[in-house]
Amino acid sequence: MSQLCIRDVIFLRGRLTMDSPTVLRYPALVLVLFELLLTACGSSPTSAPPPPGSTTLALTMVVTGLSSPVDLETPDDNSGRMFVVEQPGRIKIISNGTVLPTAFLDITSIVNFGAEQGLLGVAFHPGYANSPKIYVNYDRAVAGGQETVISEFSAPSAGSNQIDPASERILLIQSQPFSNHKAGQLAFGLDGFLYFGLGDGGGSGDPNNNGQNLNTLLGKMLRIDVDHTSPGKPYAIPPDNPFANGGGLPEIFAYGFRNPWRFSLDRPGQRFFVADVGQNSFEEIDILANGANFGWNTMEGAHCFNPPSNCSMTGLTLPIFEYSHSEGIAVIGGYVYHGSAIPSLAGTYLFSDFGSGTLWNLTEGPPGTWTRQTLLSTGRSVSSFGQDAAGELYLLDLSGTVLKLVAQ
Repeated sequence: MSQLCIRDVIFLRGRLTMDSPTVLRYPALVLVLFELLLTACGSSPTSAPPPPGSTTLALTMVVTGLSSPVDLETPDDNSGRMFVVEQPGRIKIISNGTVLPTAFLDITSIVNFGAEQGLLGVAFHPGYANSPKIYVNYDRAVAGGQETVISEFSAPSAGSNQIDPASERILLIQSQPFSNHKAGQLAFGLDGFLYFGLGDGGGSGDPNNNGQNLNTLLGKMLRIDVDHTSPGKPYAIPPDNPFANGGGLPEIFAYGFRNPWRFSLDRPGQRFFVADVGQNSFEEIDILANGANFGWNTMEGAHCFNPPSNCSMTGLTLPIFEYSHSEGIAVIGGYVYHGSAIPSLAGTYLFSDFGSGTLWNLTEGPPGTWTRQTLLSTGRSVSSFGQDAAGELYLLDLSGTVLKLVAQ
C-alpha cells in the first residue's frame, strides 16, 4: 500500500476517532469508508513475498450476518462447536457451519457497546468438559463513568447450547477513565491460570501514565487463579506472580502495555504472543514474560515515545517485531499455526492489521530472530483470529463474517 494511501487511512482514523460521536452512532458507515479507501489504494507490502513454489492461500466464508464479531474460541469438549463473540453482548455458537439461532450467552442488557467498548472476549475453563465455566471481559456504564468487568458464567453442562446470564459471578471490576484502549482477550495458560489484558485506560499517549504505574491494573497483562480464593478476593493470586508479595498489585504479571487487544498461547512452544496496538507510529508483537516491562509509554515499539529521544531503555523488554504506520494502523494478533492443512505455515505466527487487512507470518530462526513474510491481502477489516480443535485458523471481519484460511 502506498505511503499516501496509508496517510489517508490514518487521517480518516484521526478524524473519526474510536470514541467520536460519528463512530458511536454509525460504526457500519465508518467500516465502509475504511474498506472503500483501502480497496481504492490497493496493496504493496514491504515484507518479503511468498517464495517461489510456496502455497497460495485463500479465505473461504464459514458464516456471515454476525454483529461485530471480535473473538472466536473452541472449547476442549470434542463437540466441534466454535463460539463467536459479538461485541454488542452476545456469544453465538457455530455448529456444522451454521450459526445456531439462540445465543449461547446474551448480556446485551448490561453491556455498554460502542467503538472500542462492548463484550470483548471469552475463555473456556481448561477443564470445561467437567467444569463448564466461561470467563468474559465486558464494559458497562455506571453513574459518572465506565468499568471493565471480568466475570465467570456457569453452563448447566458442557454440552449445553445456552448459558443463564443469572449465573454470573463477578471476579474483578476496573474503573476506566476513557472509552478506548480496553484490550479484551482472555486465555488460560498451561499453568491453569487465567491471563487477561487491560489497556492503559485510553487517552492519547497514556496521559495518566498507567502503563508504568504498578498501583493500577491498567496497561497490564494480569494472571489470576479462578479455581481458588485469596483473602478478600473471589480468586487467588498465583504465588509466582511478580508482585504477589508486594511492590505492585498482585494480579500483575507484566506491564508497560498500551492496548494488548489480541494475544494467544502457543501450547507446544509454551509462549504467549501479545499484539500491542500502537499510538502514532508503530505496532508491536511481544512474547510475554513474568515480571517484564514492555516499555509503554516510555517507548512505542522499539522507539522512544516519552521523551521522544534519549529515553532510558534500562530494564525494558523490546518487541520481537514491529512495523510502522506506513503498513497499517492497528495490529491484530493471531496464532502460531499447528494445523495440518497448510504445512508451509507450520510453527509460524500469523497476524494481521485492522486497517490494511494484510495477513503476515513470523518465522523464528535462529532463536530470537524473526523474519516476516506477506501471505495474503485480505481486503477485510480483520478484528480477530480463531483456531479450531484441529489447529486450523480463522479470521474475523468486523463487518460480520468468519472466514477460514485455506490452501488454494
